[in-house]
Amino acid sequence: MKALHFGAGNIGKGLIGYLLNKTGYDVCFVDVNAAAVQELNDKQGYPLQILDEQRTTEWISPVRAISGLAEKEVIEAITDADLITTSVGVNNLDKISPVLAKGLLKRAQTGKDPVDLIANENMINASSKLEKEIKKHLTESEKNAILSKVEFPNSAIDRLSLSETKDGNEVTTVEPYYEWLIETKEMTDKGLPSIKGATYVDTLQPFIERKLYIVNLGHAATAYIASLKGEETIQDALKKTETGAFLRQTLQESARYFTHAYDFGSVEMSDFIERTIKRFKNPNVSDAIKRVGRSPIRKLGPDERLIKPLTSLFEWGLPTEKLTTATAAAFLFNHEEDEEAVTLQAYIREHGIEQAITHFTGIEQDALIKQIKEEYVRLKTLYTTTLSNER
Repeated sequence: MKALHFGAGNIGKGLIGYLLNKTGYDVCFVDVNAAAVQELNDKQGYPLQILDEQRTTEWISPVRAISGLAEKEVIEAITDADLITTSVGVNNLDKISPVLAKGLLKRAQTGKDPVDLIANENMINASSKLEKEIKKHLTESEKNAILSKVEFPNSAIDRLSLSETKDGNEVTTVEPYYEWLIETKEMTDKGLPSIKGATYVDTLQPFIERKLYIVNLGHAATAYIASLKGEETIQDALKKTETGAFLRQTLQESARYFTHAYDFGSVEMSDFIERTIKRFKNPNVSDAIKRVGRSPIRKLGPDERLIKPLTSLFEWGLPTEKLTTATAAAFLFNHEEDEEAVTLQAYIREHGIEQAITHFTGIEQDALIKQIKEEYVRLKTLYTTTLSNER
């Protein structure tokens, strides 16, 4: 069995490639990083360190890699693959779509078996997004040709995957916990074995949102409030009782979204919250605040981790105090090396916080805008010294 995976980064190696290898696939990575491609081909494998108490290291092999710039070779690999997956980042889906369109078209024209193409990105319905990008490069007749030969199951992934340098080599490090959810309704029926460690569900939406509005929300909320306090890592921040309490209370507010909108029980959500907090506190992980909080404009989007649960709960008349604080703190995230943070602060200086709230979040309720603005002013006044030092 052959699996072709676009993206030899931390998620690609630390979750997708890892589980595909465990399932018995011959894994081939596609990446534009020439050094990464060369190293994978030279060693025909890679080390993966699990951040448990023993810091267990596994060798993932056999694998190989292709340069994303070698179009002909990539097209051939697309044609031959039994499964195609991606983890290239949302903003790069349009960059890989031209070669995928060519490869899938050739696959259809040569009579190959149907194939699943699963985009594993940090967004809702990433596979559907990739499908739309691929269609942009096809004529109507070409679309009809490939759509009978490829399906785009949506998925949700969750594993903290980082990298560190050891003896001059880059090693992917991952937390013990992982989740790979795959929606079955769009999958082809080829008789391939289920991916070991993956969970197959009929409807993905509730689980995607649970990951985004609990795990990603909690991570971001901690980063933004901890940044105001001058903390360096998530783990250090959560050693402080006040920050830990803020995180738990924020997640408990967001949990009401799931018990209200979906068939999640309150006990189930409480258990999920405690597992999430335990993951964040893992002493073997050092998760930088600047990394977790990066790209605040994207994270303040209308359907994103902070805003969707906030606006929904507000409309339903449910508590939003901590979510409001987390959102206000995001507008104060200010790091010179983060392009979105710089853009956000420049917009606030030019247009004011009230207009910035409307512009970036899409919030239209005047009362909620007022609450966020008041909390922004309160936090800015309270943490004036820290914010000045960040600049």
